[in-house]
Amino acid sequence: MEREELETVNYEKDGAVARVILNRGDKANTQSSQLVWDFDAALRKAERDYDVKVVIIKGNGKGFCAGHVMSGEPGTYPETEEAIERLGSVWRARYELFVWPVLYLWEFPKPTIAQVHGYALGGGSYWALLTDLTICSDDAWFQMPLVQGLGFPGGQTMVEPWVFMNYKRAAEYLLTSQKLTARQALEFGMVNRVVPRAELESTVEELAATIAKPPLTTLMTAKMGLRRAWEMMGMRLHMQQSADMMTVASSAGDVQGFLDPVYQRRMRGETDDPGGTKRPVYPSQRAEGAPAANTSPDSEHKATD
Repeated sequence: MEREELETVNYEKDGAVARVILNRGDKANTQSSQLVWDFDAALRKAERDYDVKVVIIKGNGKGFCAGHVMSGEPGTYPETEEAIERLGSVWRARYELFVWPVLYLWEFPKPTIAQVHGYALGGGSYWALLTDLTICSDDAWFQMPLVQGLGFPGGQTMVEPWVFMNYKRAAEYLLTSQKLTARQALEFGMVNRVVPRAELESTVEELAATIAKPPLTTLMTAKMGLRRAWEMMGMRLHMQQSADMMTVASSAGDVQGFLDPVYQRRMRGETDDPGGTKRPVYPSQRAEGAPAANTSPDSEHKATD
């Protein structure tokens, strides 16, 4: 087996199967700028390798991925800081970090499988749900907390209408920041299977080995046919428009008044906080069997979009 360790991602190649392993477990695998670029680099490595037919995406630590970093620490997103300094807006940086890389995952030409345990929050839920198949352990849960937590209309690449394919369910999930257990996600058709935690890895590995049996060209063209059906319905264009809606909403006065003061200062490009400033705690709704609400999976690293 070949193995390469990037700063925040481990890449493994074992025959026809590659594994992209999020390795910021001590920080809930939150999507720092570095993690976004390491994740992207690992996928591109797998795409270029003609031996790789299937890619498994999973995370080290207590959960899969807890979304964007909301600690407010300077340097977490240098692209955003530069965009504010040069253009007075985060709009361009949002595309650079959270639109094009997500679209690349969606358009990745080879079959992908998300191996999800624990939390899949905000932008982390996109990495979990945009793969071709999603296999969950029975302790997995999903949430997009932005509407209730920050007053934003959703993520920069809104996938919910497409993964639910049900207007009523997608509306309740987004507007109430509903938490979904793995079983609920299975019932709604968002994931393929739910298995005991102890069987998660073996289930995914067996599935990957099965998918990898046909020729690479067969797999890529089969996936292309599936993806183009969704693209013809407007999925790709809709996901791009989400970033524009986010920029409009985040600049509105009522949204600015709702935002946590720390986050408001970051949006203005300020990196210092007054003494005694408390870090934000975002609301969430508890689902049966899910971890307690009102704290992120790792309390120091708040997860949202």
